[in-house]
Amino acid sequence: NFIGQYNGQSSALMGIFLQPGANALSVADEVKTTLDELSLSFPEGFKYAVPFDTTRFVEVSIREVLKTLGEAMLLVFLVVYIFLQNWRATLIPTLAVPVSLLGTFAGLYLLGYSINTLTLFGMVLSIGIVVDDAIVVLENVERIMHEEGLEARDAAIKAMEEVSGPIIAIVLVLVSVFVPIAFLGGLTGELYRQFAITISISVTLSGIVALSMTPSLCVMILRHEHKQTNFLFRGFNRFFSAVTHGYISGVRFLLKRAFFAVLLFGGMVFITANLWKSIPGSLVPDEDQGYYIAAVFLPDGASLERTDKVVEQVIGAIRSNPNNESVVSFAGFDFLGGAYKNNAATLFVSQKHWDDRNVPTTALVGELFGKTAGIKEALVLAFNPPAIFGLGNTGGFEFYIQNKGESDPAKLAAAMKAFQGGVQQDGRLGMVNSLWRSNTPQIFVDVDRERAKSLGIPLNSAFNTLAATLGSYYVNDFNRFGRAWQVLVSADSSYRKTPGDIGRMYVRSVSGEMVPLTAFAKVEYSSGPDTLDRFNNLPAVKLFGNGAPGVSSGQALAAVEDVAKKTLPEGFTFDWSGASYQEMKSENNSVIALGLAAVMVFLILAALYERWSLPLSVLLALPFGTFGALMAVWIRDFTNDVYFQIGLVTLLGLAAKNAILIVEYALLKVQHGWPATAASVEAARLRFRPIIMTSLAFILGVLPLAVSVGAGAGARQSVGTGVMGGMLAATFLAVFFLPLFFKFLIDRHLRSKSEDFFAPDHHLAGSDVVSEDSGKSGNEVSDISVTDRH
Repeated sequence: NFIGQYNGQSSALMGIFLQPGANALSVADEVKTTLDELSLSFPEGFKYAVPFDTTRFVEVSIREVLKTLGEAMLLVFLVVYIFLQNWRATLIPTLAVPVSLLGTFAGLYLLGYSINTLTLFGMVLSIGIVVDDAIVVLENVERIMHEEGLEARDAAIKAMEEVSGPIIAIVLVLVSVFVPIAFLGGLTGELYRQFAITISISVTLSGIVALSMTPSLCVMILRHEHKQTNFLFRGFNRFFSAVTHGYISGVRFLLKRAFFAVLLFGGMVFITANLWKSIPGSLVPDEDQGYYIAAVFLPDGASLERTDKVVEQVIGAIRSNPNNESVVSFAGFDFLGGAYKNNAATLFVSQKHWDDRNVPTTALVGELFGKTAGIKEALVLAFNPPAIFGLGNTGGFEFYIQNKGESDPAKLAAAMKAFQGGVQQDGRLGMVNSLWRSNTPQIFVDVDRERAKSLGIPLNSAFNTLAATLGSYYVNDFNRFGRAWQVLVSADSSYRKTPGDIGRMYVRSVSGEMVPLTAFAKVEYSSGPDTLDRFNNLPAVKLFGNGAPGVSSGQALAAVEDVAKKTLPEGFTFDWSGASYQEMKSENNSVIALGLAAVMVFLILAALYERWSLPLSVLLALPFGTFGALMAVWIRDFTNDVYFQIGLVTLLGLAAKNAILIVEYALLKVQHGWPATAASVEAARLRFRPIIMTSLAFILGVLPLAVSVGAGAGARQSVGTGVMGGMLAATFLAVFFLPLFFKFLIDRHLRSKSEDFFAPDHHLAGSDVVSEDSGKSGNEVSDISVTDRH
């Protein structure tokens, strides 16, 4: 049926596929171990090779993510040390990371999840998140020890009274962001779910650690130290003090010019909306998986031997490039159509390890097109595999044109030809092909049923003879080695080479006599479709292709829909399959996920603050993160894919975290009698350092993702770029506007006479408050005019 070769040498080829639920890496290891044992008993001159192994990409991708995980931890700890300038203090958040991550592994194990790319992405992002809560506690304890001269134990108690509420709020908000998306369906829902559960477990554990272990470690480790800092730290401290002063000046500037600030905010929202519309979409980014697939097609009716000769030429072109490590060829097998055809061949070309080559797979695919263009007797195609294994056979898009009327192959061929003509007129589409032919040469065996009946020939015996000789015939099953095996009958290839071999077939009659097939059947030459496909139970033809250079998959899918509307005749329609179907199905999932996440943040904060309006001051910080993420993706010319959207959901929680730190402290001051403006500025001043510290720790933690290379780099860059850009905006832009949002909502309450808003400590006088925060705190707010104490 087909001819198999490995690097141009005749070979017996065997494919191994996973059972549902099996682990790919462990199965691959067991197969190689078994082959090593079996090879000891091979005949002399025989050996085995594993030239095509899809688990190599999985293994290297996981290793790259683990490497990124280590780099992220190192960068996070470096940021913490620079800010704390004390190895003893740095040790405290350092210890929080392994505790939270080990707990996350345990949680994933109990829930039945594996360690894969998505869960490891969650781990990488978790590093910057899990240290946040510990840093907030540690920074507050150190500040109280330094400003008030308290011992570590007393400072820890006082610090926890101030930050326990914000930490609980942050944990609840971050977890609530992921709760809705864990229930999304389909492929994208599964991708979201694994990431969401990983982050939720790690964030919950980090909150528990911050509320229990971190204050205990502060008491055990922190000491009053009066050592002289070196010149590097002194320079950093002067720089950060200047930055803080500039930040407070900016906050005061916007507080005094609210209308200007609202215009800036509105402009940013407008730009964000336009970026969301203009950035092209896709399901997942293309990946260099370390191999590509080539397909060879000869004219209809070409023999298997002729196909094999062309395959040898293609193998020569492939092996001429040293970046290609091995090639496995199947002459006689159409991988794209999933059928055995004498005029087709499929080749799987594996490249060298990513560290041993500088040429991406896409360049090698393009090179093969050029090298095989001179092969006149065949069409040679090459393409990347789908980014998610199992979603179709190729990268790009694939779909079916369907005939809703009568099942006429000629009409289906005419509809396909009209569609392909429209494709050539659309500049957004590149190659769009179909391997289906409606007029391939065929041999028609016309059985005279009356003549067969008169000769005592059962019709099923005649048809079974044809099937067993020209193809194969299923007999039964038998059990051996603990498995069920099929018994298939087939004639040797020498008895089915030419049409004349049909005349040498004999069928047994009911009397036991052997009757030649030609006694009751005629052999005629005809033409017709090589296969008859049905999709959605309708006669259909499959097409596949790619967008033009620079066109994203989302734009290409839109172009296909436009061409179909213009060219397909009445009674014909089309439907997506493979990765294209999943991309179209998930088109609105990101909007649903982001909307539900924002609603959950609002409801959680409304419950915590026991009022409906104040959570808006936190929610108004969310557009800054979205703006930064979209801007970063636009600058790097990436697409709006599932990995970017996963990171965007994470950003909502992180942007809310920074807002909560300021709003919680400002609310505490207002409840102690401070005016809204003074409370906003004081909260901004005191929370600026922990916000910058935690945000920089997170940003540098995802930096290795954004700049990664090698296997699986597309997914890592998509996640890292969006999250990094969004966090930069949520940190360095939103913090200027948050005090203004808070002041606006407090003033609104004052105008509506909501006296219960200040219920906890409304009776406190202004002088009591000023004496509470002496020294630097008082100086920072001294130039603010206080006209209303309420």
